[in-house]
Amino acid sequence: MIDMEDLQRLYPIGIQTFSKIREGNYLYIDKTAYVYRMTHSDSGYMFLGRPRRFGKSLLTSTLHSYFSGRKELFRGLAIEKLEKEWTGYPVLHFDMSMAKHADKDGLESLLDFMLAEYESMFNIDVVSENANLRLTNLIKRAYEQTGKKVVVLIDEYDAPLLDVVHEQDNLNVLRNIMRNFYSPLKACDPYLRYVFLTGITKFSQLSIFSELNNIKNISMDEAYAAICGISEDEIRSQMKEDVDGLAKKLEITPEEALMKLKENYDGYHFTYPSPDIYNPFSLLNAFADGKFNSYWFGSGTPTYLIKMLDKYNVQPSEIGDNHVEVSAFDAPTETMTDIIPLLYQSGYITIKNYDKNLDLYTLDIPNKEVRLGLMKSLLPNYVSSKARETNTMVAYLSNDIRNGDMDAALRRLQTFLSTIPRCDNTKYEGHYQQMFYIIFSLLGNYVDVEVRTPRGRVDMVLRTKTTLYVMELKLDKSADEAMAQINLKNYPERFALCGLPVVKIAVNFDSERCTIGEWKIEG
Repeated sequence: MIDMEDLQRLYPIGIQTFSKIREGNYLYIDKTAYVYRMTHSDSGYMFLGRPRRFGKSLLTSTLHSYFSGRKELFRGLAIEKLEKEWTGYPVLHFDMSMAKHADKDGLESLLDFMLAEYESMFNIDVVSENANLRLTNLIKRAYEQTGKKVVVLIDEYDAPLLDVVHEQDNLNVLRNIMRNFYSPLKACDPYLRYVFLTGITKFSQLSIFSELNNIKNISMDEAYAAICGISEDEIRSQMKEDVDGLAKKLEITPEEALMKLKENYDGYHFTYPSPDIYNPFSLLNAFADGKFNSYWFGSGTPTYLIKMLDKYNVQPSEIGDNHVEVSAFDAPTETMTDIIPLLYQSGYITIKNYDKNLDLYTLDIPNKEVRLGLMKSLLPNYVSSKARETNTMVAYLSNDIRNGDMDAALRRLQTFLSTIPRCDNTKYEGHYQQMFYIIFSLLGNYVDVEVRTPRGRVDMVLRTKTTLYVMELKLDKSADEAMAQINLKNYPERFALCGLPVVKIAVNFDSERCTIGEWKIEG
């Protein structure tokens, strides 16, 4: 029998149209106060950059409904008390995500299709084949016919360019088409009420918006820190019943459910200071399914990212914990000299801290979902064809550890590693270091773990409900030397406050046999 309670809450997964969400009675997290602030600020031209599936298209659609004067859709929302006039303006809304993977002809056809739709709406004769002349004409005619200034919304402006960002020839061709298309936006200023663009990447001012030097980039503006994504406050104030429902389904307390959601999907900050921002796509899917899966990471294709990590020679353990100035990550990706701008703008790393004195930001992997997703994607580079078996082995490994049998865990790891085929790059110690970094990081799916990779070693702190394990892994040395390293660091004293007994594990990795050699365990 269907429980009526299950039918009450509708989650707008994959729905990016504001009117459809409001008319269909889907859950909507109220962002309309931001819409009012954006549209009543001193800048009429704005750009917002956020990772994929973070609510940029829904925000653009909300602006579309607002500027169309559709007051009825905003009943009960914050903007209802703020807006008094509800003036309708002609809105030109271009969704460039339709041009993903398009070549020159495909992009030109799409622009032609979108312009023709609006030309027919305003009964305009086509004046030229040239997209920028047509856009200029369209803006002027819409203004003349309605007597109202025109609103231009361009969602995912960079979609046609993302695939070719490192193919110089193709990039230049597509970039010129887009630059040409966007160029009227400055010349048409007298006829425009508001211009808003969204995207993932920041392309340099010169490359796309060479004409549009008056655009305000609000991506790192503190006032708009929580404009996309869902904040902790919004969960507590607008999604309490969802947290309660999830807790009930999983037979845990609401506070435990919130902690698990936080651990898996929270942790984004796009400026500093900023409230904690949850990934909206993962959060809504978790509520809809009643489980904690990899939603956002699983919905993308990290192939390109893996290729770029390889191109810039970035090891798995180097992805997080970067200390950089703002120009190192809030920077155009087409001219980047390292991977940080791409990792940050794509949502694989985020701001975790800011040192005012040094003017340096700390960038790290946002949460468990992204960390585990990255490690699973990088795993095949280190265990060749054994990626599936490794994930199964890690699950059993965590079981041994939770049962307090570290000896069995290490024997399991020893047996497994001896089955992995050797590959050419196993000759250097960093290969093994990174392989262990990934395997131990994957344990994070089951237990609380922190892994570090100082030169020539791997050290790990692993916490279960009953014990704190401190592990030191050395390459081609001895277990005694690894134990001396642990004792040198005085771990038991450092962790005395956590109140758990500390177990020290010293391991030597034998590169000749390609597996763990000896180990020592001391309670």
